[in-house]
This record gives sequence, C-alpha cells and structure tokens, in this order.
Amino acid sequence: MTGFPTISTPAGAIPAHAPAWNRQRPSQMPWRRYRSVTQRLELPEFTHDWAGRQITEAPLWVPVDLRDGNQALAEPMDPARKRRFFELLVAMGYKEIEVGYPSASQTDYNFVRLLAEQPIAPPDVTVVVFTPARTDLIARTVESIRGISNPVVIHLYMATAPVWRETVLGMTREQQIEHIRAAAGEIARRAGHLENVRFQFSPEVFNLTESDHIIEVCDTVTEVWDATPARPVILNLPATVEVATPNVYADQIEYMHKHLARRDSVILSVHPHNDRGTGIACAELAVLAGAQRVEGCVFGNGERTGNVDIATLALNLHAQGVDPMIDFSDIDEIRRTVEHCNRIEIHPRHPYVGEYVHTAFSGTHQDAIRKGFAEHRTRAAETGVPERELPWRVPYLPIDPADLGRSYEAVIRVNSQSGKGGIAYLLESEFGIELDRRQQIEFAKVVQAHSDRTGLEVTAQELKNLYTETYPA
Repeated sequence: MTGFPTISTPAGAIPAHAPAWNRQRPSQMPWRRYRSVTQRLELPEFTHDWAGRQITEAPLWVPVDLRDGNQALAEPMDPARKRRFFELLVAMGYKEIEVGYPSASQTDYNFVRLLAEQPIAPPDVTVVVFTPARTDLIARTVESIRGISNPVVIHLYMATAPVWRETVLGMTREQQIEHIRAAAGEIARRAGHLENVRFQFSPEVFNLTESDHIIEVCDTVTEVWDATPARPVILNLPATVEVATPNVYADQIEYMHKHLARRDSVILSVHPHNDRGTGIACAELAVLAGAQRVEGCVFGNGERTGNVDIATLALNLHAQGVDPMIDFSDIDEIRRTVEHCNRIEIHPRHPYVGEYVHTAFSGTHQDAIRKGFAEHRTRAAETGVPERELPWRVPYLPIDPADLGRSYEAVIRVNSQSGKGGIAYLLESEFGIELDRRQQIEFAKVVQAHSDRTGLEVTAQELKNLYTETYPA
C-alpha cells in the first residue's frame, strides 16, 4: 500500500444536478481547483472499530499554549505572561505541559532555564520541550533542560507529507528516513542516559502522509529510542492542516493503533488543528480510535483557525458524566488569565466559557429554563438531596453553570425577543416579585414595547421600574 486511499473522482469533476428540493445557486468561487484528499480506509482487515466505542475516561491532556499557541500570537508572551500562564496550567491540574521551543528564541530558552533554576513546577509535572530534526538545534534543546529535576519530554518533529517533504525539504522518502534516524540517534546520544528524560516524535502533517511511509518513520524512531513499556515513546500524530472529515482522521489513527510495532511501548498522541472547524470532533473520534493523549490549547488558540480546544473537549466529558481530570470550577478566572496572556479576547459564544453560553434571550428558551430550575428545586426539597448533587436536567443548559463557578444571575436576560417567563423569572429571582399568569401576559407586552422602542437589553432594575410604573402601589 502506498498511502491512505484517495478519492477516485477526478479533480474538477462536475457533480450531478441537484434534486428538485435543493435548487441552490451555483457558487462563483473557483472550487474546481480543489479535490477531496482522503476517504475512509477500506482495507480487507479494517473494521472501523472506533464507530462502536464510547469515551469512558479522560485522555492525558497536554496544553501547548506556551509553544504552539505562543508562536501563533502577534505579540508572543513575555517572561511574565508566560510564567503566569504556566502557573495557571499547573493550578488547573495539567500534569504534562509543553513549555517552549528553546532553540527558536532566547525567551523560550530562558523560560526553560527558569524551570531548572527555580521550583515553580511541582515535581509531578512533566515538562515538554520542542525541537526540529537538526543537530545544532537538538544540542541547544538538550542544553536548555540541563539540571531540570522534573520529568522531561524532548519532542522531535519533522514534516513527512509529500508536498512538505519534496517541495519544502527537498528529500526522497528514503532520505527522510535516514535523516530522522540520525536525528533520533543524536537525541539518544545526548540525553538517553538521563533517567528523567523521555522522547516524543511528531511526523508533522501526519494526516497527509502515505500510510506505509508513516509506519516506517514511526517504527524507525521507536527502534532507535528502544521503546519499552517501562520507558515508552510518545508518537504524536498531528492533523497539522485539517483537510478531511473527522471520520477519516479516526480511521488513520486506528490504522496506526493496529499496525505500529512496539505498540505496548508507545503512547499514541494526537494534535488536531481546526482548519475545517471540526478539530474537536477529530480529537474525540481519535480517542475512540486508540489515542491516549491529546495536545491542544486551553481555548483553542493557534495558527490559522487554531489548535484543538482542550477545554471544550474536557467539559464535553464532564457533560457526559466522565471526570475530565482538569479543574474548570472557576472558568471566568481561567478566561481572564488566558485573555491577558494571549492578548486575544475569547468570543462570547465560545463553548462553555463565552459570556453568553449560559444565557437565554428567547422567550421559549427562558420559559423552559425557568420551569427546569423550579423542577430542580422541587426535587431537591422532596428528596433531601442537595441541588448540586441531583442529576442535572434543566432544558437548554447542558451543564449547571455553577459547576464552572458561575451564578444563575445571567442565565436569563431580557430583550425584544424575550417572553413572559423570562421577565417573571428575573423579577422573582432579583426582587421577590411574583406575577400571576394574567400579570405575566399583561406586563410582557409593556416590556416588549419598551424594548422595541429602545432596541436595548432590559436590565433587572429597569424591569422593576417598569413594573412599579405599571402597577403602582
């Protein structure tokens, strides 16, 4: 086999005419320039086992904000911001953190040296440093970790996909194998004797690399590094540029999971990007397919459309009753720190952390949430079980905002789209004013007229003022 199977339809082929129910206007964009890159593996022995699995435990999370995320910033982090971000990651409970690219800049080198000279990293936190497959840069990287007492991972990478290999690096497949063998050997020679050091290899653009070549590359690395169950090698398989649907990536990961030599001596890791907007789905399916470790950025910062968002991944597990193994109980403080360090604001609709993700303006949503809260309180009173311990089943809120350190104050907000239920909820929760059904219908019209006239959100205090004007004592 020479590679992951390609779509057989020729580039620029014209699709069949749309059915009667789908008579959309053809795009004027030059879409014929592109073609589908890959499709699902259809080998005789391949069964797509991931499709029947469910995630029951968290993978090992590895935030790469300090390296991959940092190199994507218009203003890379200065030492103070980098330290603050590192301390946040430690406080959240991450046990493996990629801290920098010490051969790329003096700032990154100095930060790694800081970890060697000052005890800011708890002893159980593994420090990851990143290096290209070049002898001089490997030497600089190994020098940067001198004296670090924490566990250390030296992360070697090289692009392996055909366009990168041939156009950028000017190598044949055979030349690349020998180059990677030599680079892995150089790392082993310089750091193999250090008991606290393990090794990682990333075939950059894994998802566009021929499957037989990627197997040979990875098996070469595990052979040179003498991977064993006691000292496993991390093989990290990046979707460096996302080019296909998530099921394709899952198939590729499962293929590697089933065909790697020394599989019991390998920690299989993934590093999805988000070019197609499906990085999270790629990571979840990759875990189903055999991945044990996920690299990404806390809220998905990264080059182009970003790295995979590991906060969303972790909280997706939380919402399914699986321990994410990371603490998000004060998500607004996490957001403030990440915004400060990256100097990029997080979108208000960002999953879980955005300002509006637990907020309803729509009247029908508000009514359902209000009734859900009331039913939740009733169940707590009837059973004697504290509200925070009851199974959560409030409509439109997949998790309890209180789990993330948020109050219920901003769950329902009123504007021209709101209805009587939301208005009644705010008056009752903020001021103890209870409206009967007739008043709810009547007063909602007053609020609707006010909101239509101003075009603005109506605050709780403004609602009270309108109520006092409408129903004077």
